[in-house]
Amino acid sequence: MSLPPFKLNNGLSIPAIGYGLGTANFKSAPGDLDEAKVNATVTAIKTGILHLDGAEVYGNEEELGKAIRNSGLPRSQFYVTTKLFAEDPAPAEQFLRKSLQKLGLDYVDLYLIHQPFAANDDPKILQTRWAELEALHDAGLTRSIGVSNYLQSHLEPVLATARIPPAVNQIEFHPHLQHGNLVEFHRKHGILTQAYAPLTPLTHEIPGGNAVKLIWQRLAGKYNVSDSAIGLRWVLDQGVLPITTSKRKERLESLLEDLPRFKLTEDEISEINKAGETVHYRVWWRNKIANDDHR
Repeated sequence: MSLPPFKLNNGLSIPAIGYGLGTANFKSAPGDLDEAKVNATVTAIKTGILHLDGAEVYGNEEELGKAIRNSGLPRSQFYVTTKLFAEDPAPAEQFLRKSLQKLGLDYVDLYLIHQPFAANDDPKILQTRWAELEALHDAGLTRSIGVSNYLQSHLEPVLATARIPPAVNQIEFHPHLQHGNLVEFHRKHGILTQAYAPLTPLTHEIPGGNAVKLIWQRLAGKYNVSDSAIGLRWVLDQGVLPITTSKRKERLESLLEDLPRFKLTEDEISEINKAGETVHYRVWWRNKIANDDHR
């Protein structure tokens, strides 16, 4: 038994859980190939995770590409994402071609604009950047295009002029950061929500609140799974695709085995939602979005 893929708004499918090359796999400075990061990614591949989520700014696209080659599996079995950081105003094509060279690939499955903040809330800049991604899609360099860390105020001008709507918005998403109406806005416009940092209640000390963690632990006992599985199931049960960064082979294997065999009840999802809303907490982009901003 395996998790069914999600369907994107362009009709293509995307595997229901991704392995993220950020956070623990982040390479802070260029240098020699980091075999430890290659091996960690190969481990994820061998457990059955073929959806690999990278980015230009992570500094490890060469490691990701080598892991794909070392796996012995054909390119067609992988779903590869990379991202344009977008602070440099140079053409997006320049950055994607450089990423493809590092990855050793002819195309990526999904190319995301990593963040909207370089546009300084200028709708024309947001629209122009998006048009560049549409051209990259037309050229066959990426099969799907999307965004990351966009709020509704960033998505609205993009959607107003887009020929191709974003397939994905990848955001920090967990019980302590549910983004108000943003996920519902995604659903209305056929945009798949991807969640990074979905296990924040387990991986970070939440000031003034461990209620979510305690609920996850209780439900882990009920379903005979790990608390991590409960956290990822909470994401999946809301139609959101989780990105995990675990390096432990045993944990990845147990997640892939456990996640397809249970679902949370509506009452359990609601209980987690309400507990999370009591303490608002953001891990990433605090320099761009106020920690008390619930969007």
